[in-house]
Amino acid sequence: MELLEAYRSLWSNRSLPVGENEAKDVLLDAIQRDLLDEMTHPRLRKSPYEKFSLAMKRIATSSLDAKQQYELVRLYVQQLENLPSR
Repeated sequence: MELLEAYRSLWSNRSLPVGENEAKDVLLDAIQRDLLDEMTHPRLRKSPYEKFSLAMKRIATSSLDAKQQYELVRLYVQQLENLPSR
């Protein structure tokens, strides 16, 4: 739940409802949607690698502590590696 709150602090305009014991699944789903740029009109979408780069910059310049930054970066890398090939 702590990482989900850290993610919410970086992307404050995103509504991420979560029930009990669902925080990790909601966070992973949000990261995957971010990498796929699903919240942008299809003609304006960036590649997953561009979105990854933007997310890394946002995480690195945030006021989150180093452990939270590391964990978010780790999850982004994991989700990027798990994206289906296009």
